[in-house]
Amino acid sequence: MTMLRDLLTPFQSDFSDTRLGRERSHWFIFTLLAVIVPFTSSMSSNLLRSLQTLFGLNVNARRFYFFMASTHLAWDRLWPIAWNLIPSRLVDGRLMLALDDSINNKTGKRIFGCGFFFDHTAKVNQPTYPWAQNIVMLGLLKPIKGRWSCLPLASRFYHRQKDIDAGKINARSHGQVVTFQSKMAQAAEMILRIAAHFSDKPPLLVVCDSWFSNNGLWKPLSECIGTIHPPAVPPAYQYRPVRGTE
Repeated sequence: MTMLRDLLTPFQSDFSDTRLGRERSHWFIFTLLAVIVPFTSSMSSNLLRSLQTLFGLNVNARRFYFFMASTHLAWDRLWPIAWNLIPSRLVDGRLMLALDDSINNKTGKRIFGCGFFFDHTAKVNQPTYPWAQNIVMLGLLKPIKGRWSCLPLASRFYHRQKDIDAGKINARSHGQVVTFQSKMAQAAEMILRIAAHFSDKPPLLVVCDSWFSNNGLWKPLSECIGTIHPPAVPPAYQYRPVRGTE
């Protein structure tokens, strides 16, 4: 636990020295510890239970949920701190990135980023357009102890154009309506920022599904970092059994 705390200490330097800043810094570090420690799942309610039970913090539930939904955390400064803490990020000399988007179902009507998004994985008894956040995620693919893992590197909330045009509260950050970006533009922006962050400029390999794998993503990337090689597509329906399932 002490080693984890020492690893997470650099994040505290990015918060202000005000009372509120010190409080946010304190909660931020312990929330990360609650996610890492295998005490319970990472649902917000379970994280709160971890802070109160595992770490003995006196956390007001209402203030904690406001903190978890805050749009004031400076993620553009916090993410690079996380990138610098990765000791060995390359696989076969390349930076392997996984790109996808996900649906995060919600119930509150005033939560940032929420809208009625199409869920192509919805089952028969689930709504096709749930009230949810749609998040574009970029992660680092890396084998750890013989298994592939995906370490989060960046994320963006996707907002529907109609919600932005209507000026809905769910599409406001710091009181201002956000600017529309397509998922392709968000993905390209995150990839380019990560590519520019590392001074050694390692070659990139982006792993994504066919929805992202098209000219909407290749064109903005090739304009900034040069020629983009076409994707390597395996033979259709190729099956490679996982060890232990043969």
